[in-house]
Amino acid sequence: MSPLAGNVLLVTGASSGIGRALVEMLRDRGVGVYGVTRNPSALPHGITPVAADLTRREDIQQLFQQIGPIDGLVNCAGIAYLSRIIDGNPADWEEMWRVNVMALTLCCQLAIRHFPENGGRIVNVSSMSGHRVPPTGGFYAPTKFAVRAITDALRCEIKAAGLPIQVACVSPGFVDTPLLDHYFRGREEVLQKTRESMTMLTPRDVATAILGILEAPPHVEIGDVLLRSADQRM
Repeated sequence: MSPLAGNVLLVTGASSGIGRALVEMLRDRGVGVYGVTRNPSALPHGITPVAADLTRREDIQQLFQQIGPIDGLVNCAGIAYLSRIIDGNPADWEEMWRVNVMALTLCCQLAIRHFPENGGRIVNVSSMSGHRVPPTGGFYAPTKFAVRAITDALRCEIKAAGLPIQVACVSPGFVDTPLLDHYFRGREEVLQKTRESMTMLTPRDVATAILGILEAPPHVEIGDVLLRSADQRM
């Protein structure tokens, strides 16, 4: 039996990609799951839907008013547009910043208030683009560098406050999810060649890494996990 059985977790981005794979694996381990999504009808069976648009601060605040106690938070929601610094669309920058950075940070802040006295765990999904800027990184890479910094800042604040909460960051390379379709929009032939040239990570691969963090013994804090396909060069 999973050590998470009977716990309740909140997962953002739960209707597709890494988030969907994770909530299915949690559900199958006897975990109660709140799944945050803009499209509740797309959630797997057995997941408690929480409808929210993470670009809206009001929606985030309202979603935390709807839920009860939770034992952990996993921030899987993210947006990736290929939007360069020199000529990118500022609207794309703003949307990525709101979801990848502001929503993630606010969810961390509000989730802590729902944790039990004996603590909980927070896992933020970043990216390998938060560790090095690829040639096409554009504005997306800075948002993922920010996720790493926010995770470290939160960890420091939690330790200073003496709270029994653990914080981790998971940074995958290329994962074959719908997010790639947004990132490669207008460059579909490049995406096709990328898929042909490597075996990408699957959402379940990343979800398995997240589960390893969540299921670790209470005295074990896993801070950062980097993973990528064996075919990916950087």
